[in-house]
Amino acid sequence: MSSAMIEGSFVALITPMNSDGSIDFEGFRTLLHFHEENDTSAVLIMGSTGEVSMLSMEERHAIVRETMKARTGNMQLWYGCTGTTTAGTIEYVAQAASEGADGAIIAAPAYICASNAAIVQFCLEVADASEIPLGFYNNPPRVGTDLTHDNLLTLAAHPKFFVLKESTPRVAQVAQMCAAKPDMALMSCCSPNLGLVVPMMALGGHGTANMTGNIIPQEMAVISTPWRTGDDAFACRESWLENLPMLHFVYSATNPVAIKTLMAAIGLPAGPLRKPLMPLDPTQLQRGLDICRELELDKRYGYSLDPVKVLAAE
Repeated sequence: MSSAMIEGSFVALITPMNSDGSIDFEGFRTLLHFHEENDTSAVLIMGSTGEVSMLSMEERHAIVRETMKARTGNMQLWYGCTGTTTAGTIEYVAQAASEGADGAIIAAPAYICASNAAIVQFCLEVADASEIPLGFYNNPPRVGTDLTHDNLLTLAAHPKFFVLKESTPRVAQVAQMCAAKPDMALMSCCSPNLGLVVPMMALGGHGTANMTGNIIPQEMAVISTPWRTGDDAFACRESWLENLPMLHFVYSATNPVAIKTLMAAIGLPAGPLRKPLMPLDPTQLQRGLDICRELELDKRYGYSLDPVKVLAAE
């Protein structure tokens, strides 16, 4: 496997914001250190969880520039670089490359619902222009395009593609991709509703590209460890089942509403959601706090579970 590939937990970070809605760069530095200390292999900055579609071009450039200053080399930093056009995407990838990013993730541009053939061509043109490793996020619920395994294998044949994050509702596609053994890291999103994690890991997947690691990074690192021994498989099963309440909670609202609201409540750098997104109501948030308490995350991570935080997060 190429050194540019990722194994283990690839966490899609939230974008921390200040109370006035500006980007909290100190919060970013805190989160990056937190993940380095808790077994995260790589982070994706400015993915769907990072509210990338609501960031300005200037904010996106500044986030790459400032977070790369905090890079220690102990954890890979990848960036969401999808634009609204092929040319715009190439520009975002080039800016990430100019700052020394480890890689960039692209997806089909949202809203336009382009054909599979058009998205494959888009990806290949971006890859031809890229100076850094790329990953593709197959995310039909968000973009309306669902590449088939044949499409994805076309991307895998390009020397710049190193990662696939799969979020298709077609579980059988996981088996088709694993059987093909492409020269790229195969990862699934962590949604318990899609149910891709266990099939992907059982069939030879390399990890998960997840958002739940924002709250439970050590647990997601266990779930995301490739199965090389029976112990790996049993540890994944045990952690997956134990943490199902949290996995369902973070997917109980539009990403990243639940996870960012909960992070703010327990004392992690998060700040407000960018409007028009709204935080969870207090009753929903209390359920998240209860799950944190049941999993004893306050003891493991030092989270604050004071009920007063519920009111503060409204």
